Amino acid sequence: MLQHSERPSPAVSLHDITVAQESLLGVIADIPVANARWLTELVGGPVYLIPENLQRAGSFKIRGAYNRLAKLNEKERKSGVVAASAGNHAQGVALAARMLGIKATVFMPQGATIPKVEATKGYGAEVEFVGNNIDEALVEARAFAERTGAILIHPFDHQDIVAGQGTLGLEILEKIPDVKTVVVCTGGGGLLAGIALALKSQSPDIKVIGVQAVNAAAYPASLAAGSPQKLDHMSTMADGIAVGLPGDIPFEIVNQHVDEIMTVTEDQLSSAALLLLERAKMVVEPAGAAATAAVMAWPKKFEAPVAVVLSGGNVDSLLLLRIIRHGMAASGRYMTIKVRVSDSPGNLARILSAVQEMHANIVEIDHNRMNPSLGVDEVEIDIHVETRGRDHAQEVLHNLIDQGFSASEF
Repeated sequence: MLQHSERPSPAVSLHDITVAQESLLGVIADIPVANARWLTELVGGPVYLIPENLQRAGSFKIRGAYNRLAKLNEKERKSGVVAASAGNHAQGVALAARMLGIKATVFMPQGATIPKVEATKGYGAEVEFVGNNIDEALVEARAFAERTGAILIHPFDHQDIVAGQGTLGLEILEKIPDVKTVVVCTGGGGLLAGIALALKSQSPDIKVIGVQAVNAAAYPASLAAGSPQKLDHMSTMADGIAVGLPGDIPFEIVNQHVDEIMTVTEDQLSSAALLLLERAKMVVEPAGAAATAAVMAWPKKFEAPVAVVLSGGNVDSLLLLRIIRHGMAASGRYMTIKVRVSDSPGNLARILSAVQEMHANIVEIDHNRMNPSLGVDEVEIDIHVETRGRDHAQEVLHNLIDQGFSASEF
């Protein structure tokens, strides 16, 4: 459990969250929780998915964005708004701005996915590309605000944003009144802080756990230091939670109310996204699958009933294909076997026959004769195979070895 230090009361209160909930009536969709039988079997008690990937604009971000924009006065609305986002906050701000008749400009990283960019433009926002991540885009958004007078809509470090995101916590408690553990995907901390404050203010015994990508986890070091600490480098497929510096406002709330921060690997993220697609029939982006990944990896750490937040579902189709393949490889359902044999007739047929005997599906075959370590009469054959899982994959590999081939998993 986090060691919560004595600090002043947070800048956000339960009252702020309940007021935000009233302002969001008719704005956000009321989405039922979903039973997750496959996770329930792992945990040993009820597990429910909170599918914010089905929310308007594809994520929870519309909650905070609308709450923030709705509180702007007439002068501020005429000045327009500016935001920085990898996509979900961008769409939330763009949609909220359109609903309220406010001009919006959004700075997005160069690598922002096409569906997120096109959706943001589709809601009427002007999009500018800058930098490689949210933090770099945020610098430019602040400069734009100073130049033009536009109101900066921070993705997580503002009272109204946190209060808006906290409305999801109220909904979780209403729909799962006996919930014991809530697991939340975490980047800058706005969603985690809002949910934790909403829940702990009413039921202090509920355990709230934040989950970050291990290669973009700013909270563990920040909490250890007692203040937000900036990461020097981030590298993760979960662009929606790739935030290098926690916000001051969510940090204080997380420090006081969150029980634990966990981290998950890239393999765990892709495996979770794949299983959500297959088992729950949910399209969830890697960032939105972080909480699920943690429950899959350490199911016995979570006291049931468990609520698992799926924070977003805005994922590029080509990226989804790569995630599926990555997830299959991570779970042992897709493997590449490298076989070195003499370059003579019949050897390839013998290899394919050995794989076929094990009822594995060959997807692709590559020949390499240019490796300088090969003999002049040798060839290296890469066989890309679909299997039923890790045990089956090892059976395929060992069958090749047992038949005398020099084979290894690549």
